Amino acid sequence: MRYAVALYMSSVLGSGVLVLPGLAAQIAGPASLLAWLLLSLASYPLAYTFASLSSRKPESGGVYSFARESFGLQMADAVGWLFIVWYVTGAPVVTVIAASYISYAIPLSKTMIYIVAALIILGTFLINYRGIVISGKVQLAVIVAIVGLLLTAVVASAPLVRVENFSPFFPYGILPIGVAAALIFWSYLGYENVSNVAEEFKNPERDFHRSIVLSVVVISALYLSVAIATVGTQAYRAGGSVAPFAAILSNALGVYGGVSTAVLAVFIIFGTVNAYTTGMSRVIYSLAKEGGLPKAVARIHPITGVPHLSLGLLSGFSLITLVASYFSNIDLQTALLIPSGAAILVYVIGSASGIRLLKGSRLRLYPWISLGISLVMLPFVGVVLVVSVLVALFGFFYRRIRGIRR
Repeated sequence: MRYAVALYMSSVLGSGVLVLPGLAAQIAGPASLLAWLLLSLASYPLAYTFASLSSRKPESGGVYSFARESFGLQMADAVGWLFIVWYVTGAPVVTVIAASYISYAIPLSKTMIYIVAALIILGTFLINYRGIVISGKVQLAVIVAIVGLLLTAVVASAPLVRVENFSPFFPYGILPIGVAAALIFWSYLGYENVSNVAEEFKNPERDFHRSIVLSVVVISALYLSVAIATVGTQAYRAGGSVAPFAAILSNALGVYGGVSTAVLAVFIIFGTVNAYTTGMSRVIYSLAKEGGLPKAVARIHPITGVPHLSLGLLSGFSLITLVASYFSNIDLQTALLIPSGAAILVYVIGSASGIRLLKGSRLRLYPWISLGISLVMLPFVGVVLVVSVLVALFGFFYRRIRGIRR
């Protein structure tokens, strides 16, 4: 069970918590805490749905394979293209967040922030291109760093929390809570990555369920504590919307708090982006191998044995997105909502797959709940959801378009 809990922690805890408590509070005020609470409760059926699907076929390949089994190859292609949108719009924004943490401690110009972000993307590309797999010990160190940072922020900020900072509770009304929830959804992504653990338990029915409950409780408690600290200290008002932990720890510990947080933030985000680069490149390789992308992308490097063209496609488009965001001056909220929209659509398709694949199971209610939660989130993504919908439609009809051209 401890192994499963560690797997959940490493899948879910990541870059989102470094910025979203401040950004959500900026959008909805203290009422953003309701969004964190609701998403914490909703994460249980989401986690259980994808865990149940993964345990059916331990080597199934995640949502891509669930969609292929349930709805056919074209829907699986749409999922693969959504993963591309998820990565090439998500990686640039989280690397800018990392650079912004450095900027909080050491003043950097906008150009320097984006150069640092580009270097992080290039660094993860080179590590993966050379076939260097970040070990489980390093990944464990990333999780320890994240948990340590969260706990330090909560403990250090406790004396600075003021009750009056929670009033008025609804400064902007009710609707902004939905927008905040659509953003916060990013922090709970990762439950779909759980696989290959159910069969390792002596009593899967009991232990697998316990690990999910424990994981959801621990992760939710960490997130809620940080969100309360962010609102209670009003760190999101003191330039903390981009780097709330730096603001919190600088207030509590002085300049060294900001510097140490900046170093940890870069370490955490580099580890997160590296892990996603490894995983997403394999999804893109499989997509191309099965015809959902040009076959040329499905090549393996003869020396390193990695899908180097898949890596190049993801990193290249990420850098293009980064440059575009530099010149377009896109705000952080919009930049995060684009990949969140793609991820929520992936969850919609994954939940719908669960409804079909778990139809005869006693767990059949969970996919319906997961689908309902995901569908409720979609409208709050706003107009930028069009980006993901159009890409998904192109992926769905890609084979027909390719056939017409031929």
